[in-house]
Amino acid sequence: MVKDFINHLKFEKRYSKHTLVSYETDLSQAEGYSTSEYDVDLLGSSHLIIRSWIVSLIESGISTRSINRKISSLKAYYKFLKRNKKIENNPMVKIVSPKTEKRLPQYIREDDMSKLFSYDLFEDDYSGQRDRLLIELFYLTGMRLSELINIKPIDIANDAVKVLGKRNKERIIPLNAKISSELKRLEELNGDNFNEREPFLFLTDSGKKLYEKFVYRKVNHYLSVVTSQSKKSPHVLRHSFATHMLNNGAELNAIKEILGHANLSATQVYTHNSIDKLKNVYQQAHPRS
Repeated sequence: MVKDFINHLKFEKRYSKHTLVSYETDLSQAEGYSTSEYDVDLLGSSHLIIRSWIVSLIESGISTRSINRKISSLKAYYKFLKRNKKIENNPMVKIVSPKTEKRLPQYIREDDMSKLFSYDLFEDDYSGQRDRLLIELFYLTGMRLSELINIKPIDIANDAVKVLGKRNKERIIPLNAKISSELKRLEELNGDNFNEREPFLFLTDSGKKLYEKFVYRKVNHYLSVVTSQSKKSPHVLRHSFATHMLNNGAELNAIKEILGHANLSATQVYTHNSIDKLKNVYQQAHPRS
């Protein structure tokens, strides 16, 4: 039944490959525990067995955030089983997720991002120009890694870019005229540099579609020049985009639409960073702070 559930998520829900792997891993771990400790599979598991598994995860030092993700995977799976009449009672009804501490999104400071583009970091060859546009597009749009590497030249038009977000939801992100022109120039460089290439805007040095490790390595390399913080990933640039937009007066709903969030609550986390900034300003400026 796990395979049927994963196919349901893949073909009907249209979840990403990364999300499908997470679900499959979580369910496999849960079933491995119930089989080894209680000699029953997930179909026969009770809420007591699942609670026992959760306790074992806590005792092994697994983070609360990771445990809650595994619980969410099980909730979705048993809901699927109940809907398809494979079980009579849903054991997850009696499972309460442990509370997690809210973590503020890490972001790069505005002046550090300005330094990144003012420093002479990017070579004047094809790779250097591609790398600069790669970093700049992340920061100017807040798009996800999966969205960026799947952009095709046809997706750039009228100073905007069309991306395919989570669950295959399309959205249009505005671009300034300068970056729009430079992205079109990148496609011209692709044609000049490669006789044979894959049909994507951002390519490796051999004309192949970018892959995640390649992009992570590039982002980490360039951000290391301007910041010493531990996290230096494409998602940190997404956080930086949202935080800087909010700090400079953008409406929360507008940021939500650009980021492609389904709910406003996902976007509201960035307001905490703004509040921290206000506190710092207050402490520095008020004579009795």
